[in-house]
Amino acid sequence: MVEWITSQAPVDYQTALSRMEARVEAIAAKTAGEAVWLLEHPPLYTAGTSARAEDLTDPGRFPVYQARRGGQYTYHGPGQRVAYVMLDLTERGRDVRRFVTALENWVIATLAEFNITGERRAGRVGVWVQRPDKPLTASGAVSEDKIAAIGIRLRKWVSFHGISINVEPELEHFSGIVPCGIREHGVTSLVDLGLPVTLADVDVALKKTFDRHLGRL
Repeated sequence: MVEWITSQAPVDYQTALSRMEARVEAIAAKTAGEAVWLLEHPPLYTAGTSARAEDLTDPGRFPVYQARRGGQYTYHGPGQRVAYVMLDLTERGRDVRRFVTALENWVIATLAEFNITGERRAGRVGVWVQRPDKPLTASGAVSEDKIAAIGIRLRKWVSFHGISINVEPELEHFSGIVPCGIREHGVTSLVDLGLPVTLADVDVALKKTFDRHLGRL
């Protein structure tokens, strides 16, 4: 059984990282069970292993942490549901690409609970929504905004880090970075899309859809 942990107050990033790493070691040693940790962070930027210095456009705005997960720069802050997934991939086929796809499918299924169509895009990790209410792009395509980010790391085939879904964060805070290195698209949230959704609502949907996509093989 996966343990679900929910923190009500924003959690300091370094504290979260230390707790995740300790739990991952315990899972690998078979002294603790798998866990999904639902939390928020105070406003901050994290740099993944592929982050480029030029994508941090306002370096003095919020604290910047080296996350040691995959991906580039991302923002975390109040109103964003972060789900750190500490799962044993030896029970899920030891296939990293398949695992990332499962995380994307989990997010897409969670968004579908609110009648939002989330989509993946080749070459862009994360989940996107089309914005026909916005002007077309320079190439004439329908505008798209990112609503969820994904970045993981593995240690002894146990995952940590995970996903973040924009519920009602301050979207202007994303302006201090080029989110995930992608300049031609924006970011959105459930509330920005006109849905009066709370973090608690999203938690219910995450738990409801979890086993379908991330249950053990």
